[in-house]
Amino acid sequence: MSRRGLRTALRHPSPRHGWVWWLPLVAVAVDVAANLTIGRREPVSFLLVAVPPLAAATRGPRGTALSAAVCLGLQMWMAARLPGHFGESHHVALYATTLVVGVASIALARQRERTRRDLIRAHSVAEAMQRTLLRPVPPRLGPVRAAGFYEAGEGGTLVGGDLYDVCETPFGVRAIIGDVRGKGLDAVQTVSAVLGSFRVSAHEWKSLSSLAERLELSIARNSPAGGEGDPELFVTALVLEFPPGGGEVRIVDRGHPPPLLVGPRGARRLVTTPALPLGLGGLAQPPDGDDTTVHRLEPGEVLVVITDGVSEARNEDGVFYPVLERLGEHFGGGPAPDPEAVVSFVRSDSERWSARSDGDDRAALALSLAGAEPRLRRTGRASARTRPRG
Repeated sequence: MSRRGLRTALRHPSPRHGWVWWLPLVAVAVDVAANLTIGRREPVSFLLVAVPPLAAATRGPRGTALSAAVCLGLQMWMAARLPGHFGESHHVALYATTLVVGVASIALARQRERTRRDLIRAHSVAEAMQRTLLRPVPPRLGPVRAAGFYEAGEGGTLVGGDLYDVCETPFGVRAIIGDVRGKGLDAVQTVSAVLGSFRVSAHEWKSLSSLAERLELSIARNSPAGGEGDPELFVTALVLEFPPGGGEVRIVDRGHPPPLLVGPRGARRLVTTPALPLGLGGLAQPPDGDDTTVHRLEPGEVLVVITDGVSEARNEDGVFYPVLERLGEHFGGGPAPDPEAVVSFVRSDSERWSARSDGDDRAALALSLAGAEPRLRRTGRASARTRPRG
């Protein structure tokens, strides 16, 4: 949210009014109508005492003060219509009660406005953090077309435990998708550490396995120290590379759901070489040699990578979302799909399938080759920031 948008939201509430907004006006209208019909037989002005608290629920301090003043004036007017009632003790007590309730309602309205401002500022900070951590997926990077989506599982939050990014490097277009075990601040901190390391190391390390090792190291260095952090913290991830030559994708699998390939001939899973998730690499011997898997990409095929929030969505019968079968049924036998169309289908179809919210984040990336060679800037010598390693 921009500064101008934040100031507008703070000063001007939404123009759409729900039924609660109209309650004070309805209460005043009903009380005045009752006074005009039965007011000479039954006292009804005491009902106006409830109007200021109702106004405080939807209006600011000024609007609440105005409602209290109007109600106090109406009570005096209704009492003056009956000879000798204006100064009676029970009417004076009613005036005092309305005044006290009005002052308290103004204080409540001021506190509600202060809380609303704090929530708007907190939302703007969370929105800025989401844009920093999970940047929008560009539709085209070199020879690769891309699309993606992310939804936090916890209501009211913008950032959770899933992560993704796509960037163009001297070694081709590289992408990552991952899922942090757990939720809360530890998960967000880990997402920040992994994405920050990927955005730097993806431009420096030629080998995908070496890049994955750097991501492993970033988790170890940035995990909360002592007993404050999660001792079982880890990240499942897929690291992808579309080399400049085109026609193939290279994959390093760190315990993540395997990628899917969608095209006119249907959908299928790609075979990878799974290893332990990031953060658990110290529990096993490092793989012998390069554990990168290479797959050819045919024209019109889209590579789809998801997090388990998509594949583990359940319907009313408790059946997991069959993402592979649904993609094959929808896109098989048709024209070559577009990454944006694939992502839109996965998002909407998994939402329709899911009968309940389990609080899990959902993310997906779709990537395909556009047939153009990447345009990489070439210089006489590699700079210190982009000199290949590994």
